[in-house]
Amino acid sequence: MARVIVLGVLVSGGGTNLQAILDAIAAGTLDARVAVVVSNVPGAGALARAKTAGVEALVIDHRDYVDRPAFDAAVVEALRLRGVELVVLAGFMRVVTDVLLGAFPLRMVNVHPGLLPAFPGVRAQRQALAHGVRIAGCTVHFVDGGTDTGPIIAQAAVPVHEDDDEAALTARILVKEHELLPRVLQWIAEGRVSVEPGPAGRPRVRVRGARTER
Repeated sequence: MARVIVLGVLVSGGGTNLQAILDAIAAGTLDARVAVVVSNVPGAGALARAKTAGVEALVIDHRDYVDRPAFDAAVVEALRLRGVELVVLAGFMRVVTDVLLGAFPLRMVNVHPGLLPAFPGVRAQRQALAHGVRIAGCTVHFVDGGTDTGPIIAQAAVPVHEDDDEAALTARILVKEHELLPRVLQWIAEGRVSVEPGPAGRPRVRVRGARTER
């Protein structure tokens, strides 16, 4: 049985994945509450989306801190003060440090516009087009100390069309992101997601009741 899980959402941009989470909560398909939305970018569109939904929107500008760990410490403090249980990186354009990872071990998820482990990092859609792949997609994964290297929870694929440019492929993948991220968060709320040792000692995710396990 699902319980209401308390989310903290970290954002840097327009916040369409945040909106997908808020919409799923409003529709009753996601048993969660967004306690706070934190942006490192003043004026980010996601902040307006949060305020419209009646969710606290907080700016923690990374430029106000001497280094990444100091910035992450401020983020951790804000999340803990609001009782956050699970952190969602929804278009958060910052590399997180051990300060944030240590505060929320295997309790931080990211959505990436590529089928990991292929095309990690920025501009995954451009990378996919440059390599001539026929299938692209998105991944929701737990965050670890690497760049998009954390244990994969779920993926969704989209076809790459002959006439695709980066913008067209990005838009098609984004539709899947908006579906996949709330679905995975609901699995977590239902207690269906666990992490266990996998091949070569790498952790792997098991999702009870899901058709695909990674």
